[in-house]
Amino acid sequence: MDTVYQSTRKIGVLGGGQLGRMLIQSGIDYNVPFKVLDPDANAPCAPIAEFVHGKLKDFETVVKFGEDCDVITIEIEHVNTAALKELQSKGKHVYPQPSVIELIQDKRTQKQFYADRGIPTSPFILVENAEEVRRKTSTFPMVNKLGKEGYDGRGVQILRSAADLPKAFDAPGLLESLIDFEKEIAVIVARSSQGEVRTFPAVEMVFHPEQNLVEYLYSPAQLTSAVASEAERIARTVIEQLDMIGLLAVEMFVTKEGKVLVNEIAPRPHNSGHQTIEANVTSQYEQHLRAILGLPLGDTSITCPSAMVNLLGEPGYEGAAKYEGFADVLAMSGVHVHLYGKQLTKPFRKMGHVTIADADPQELKRKVERVKNTLKIIS
Repeated sequence: MDTVYQSTRKIGVLGGGQLGRMLIQSGIDYNVPFKVLDPDANAPCAPIAEFVHGKLKDFETVVKFGEDCDVITIEIEHVNTAALKELQSKGKHVYPQPSVIELIQDKRTQKQFYADRGIPTSPFILVENAEEVRRKTSTFPMVNKLGKEGYDGRGVQILRSAADLPKAFDAPGLLESLIDFEKEIAVIVARSSQGEVRTFPAVEMVFHPEQNLVEYLYSPAQLTSAVASEAERIARTVIEQLDMIGLLAVEMFVTKEGKVLVNEIAPRPHNSGHQTIEANVTSQYEQHLRAILGLPLGDTSITCPSAMVNLLGEPGYEGAAKYEGFADVLAMSGVHVHLYGKQLTKPFRKMGHVTIADADPQELKRKVERVKNTLKIIS
């Protein structure tokens, strides 16, 4: 590890959404220059970094983008990995590595990776199309997932009975047993280019009943010490088996019998780690930067119990975003609002999040309900 730090290394980020925005906000402390590529000319990162408008899947665009960057990373998995491999061959540091992104892009290879390495996960079978789903679904309920392109709850269908079979995806995917779980948790783990590994304490996630995306979470998750240790052990195992450099979010089920099963992983900062900005010694964004720059990883300890509430566009509203109840929420103690710089709202679009810190668990839950019921994104 170098003993002299230079802040002149430019970091290229594929994806200019809110995750990239918060990564840049953290990188300002280290005086790191950023360059961002995104297909949306009005992406949240556009006003705060050197910005390139272009497609993340176009080979030539990605290669050209990365030519003057020293380190290249992602804030979304849907990128051209062949272009990243080309940049890697030219001596660029690409973290997470293109081979890791490629594996994770397809839920089929992701699940097979767990099975091949003895990492606990739900039983599954691979399917090629809707007809194969119909032929192989002998027991219900099941979960049908698209192999590729699923994101934020899209690409997932729960098949509770034969009546749901018309919803099956007519594309390569998988069928999983629907787990009767007690909790859904996530552990964020980082591994540096020096091989150092650190985990953040597990958080407990509550999903929106219709949209299948995180509505709010609590940190730390209420788990026995044995289950918490097992979740962190599994997260470390996954990142080490991947030989990955960077930040990895490991989403898991805790069954009613106390078993911990990996659901899915994301090789980047994640929705389940937003609260670390205010409520942990080191945020997930700073940790990712430390990992990809070869710096010592930071202390992941919780400084205060917290919750994170996603701010989603209200149903029935589409257009220029307005924030109803904003001042009322800011008047609450321990509350910090993050707006993502998205000018237009639409139903269930992620427009921001709120972190709530409070040492009293019951008060924390009351504040979560108040924030959910008070702050509304309309147009």
